[in-house]
Amino acid sequence: MVALVTGGAGFIGSHLVEALLREGYSVAVLDDMSTGRRENLSGVEGRIVLHRMSVLSRDLGQVLRDVEVVFHLAAQVNVRRSVEEPAYDLKVNALGTLNLLEQGRDVERFIYASSGGAVYGEPRYLPVDEEHPTDPISPYGASKLAGEKYVQLYGYNYGLKYAILRYANVYGERQDPRGEAGVIAIFLDRLGRGLPLEVFGTGEQTRDYVYVGDVVLATLRALKQEGVFNIGTGTETSVNQLIEVIQRVTGIVPDVRYLPPRSGEVKRICLSTTRAQDVLGFRARVALQEGIARLWRTPG
Repeated sequence: MVALVTGGAGFIGSHLVEALLREGYSVAVLDDMSTGRRENLSGVEGRIVLHRMSVLSRDLGQVLRDVEVVFHLAAQVNVRRSVEEPAYDLKVNALGTLNLLEQGRDVERFIYASSGGAVYGEPRYLPVDEEHPTDPISPYGASKLAGEKYVQLYGYNYGLKYAILRYANVYGERQDPRGEAGVIAIFLDRLGRGLPLEVFGTGEQTRDYVYVGDVVLATLRALKQEGVFNIGTGTETSVNQLIEVIQRVTGIVPDVRYLPPRSGEVKRICLSTTRAQDVLGFRARVALQEGIARLWRTPG
């Protein structure tokens, strides 16, 4: 089977590419390299076809000609940038998804990476399940939700088989602390360079942190199912608690500086993974402390 991974030179995408190759897939990668990095694919060069192209390109049809399944991970993922440049965010995340769907009508299956941390908005209850209202408070959340709707529309109108995966806050190896969202990567990078940790707000805001290896496992399992699934741990962790875990792992007492909160970011979130457990057979395996320890031991 031929699989296309958009954003395949990025953080999550490059891990997914490796996993697909291990499973015996023929893999193509589509990435404009705006945030993706060639070195993320250094271990698979010669085994993939790399298309340096935007999801907004008019020539996607040529790339998609023999593709059977698309994993759509390419996106503008920075909440702050979405607030500052909402039109750009909409163009990449919504129009880019629509362009991919329209030029890939012959694709058999479409796996869409959405954001469980953004599409729900401020939760009315926790943990948030897939039936929770979707009321995003950032342009990023709105654009990712628009992408979901286009995927569902093509499923309804053209019979496209799809799965929508609402990822929690993913962390892990290859996450760029300077180019992507990801507080764990940012904190570990700053700690390693002897810089203070900057917390926007009181530090009591919470997230559901899920290790990239677990996310890739869930994404592969979605190949055989359809629907909308939260992919996370179901555990709510505050930024202050996260700093305590980092201190335990590293043995370093960080200098923490609290700054004014930023707009567009929810105060609390964690995802119910009951549906993913029941349908995908997925349960996150890597605990937060273990995952952070892996990153701290990883050179560079």
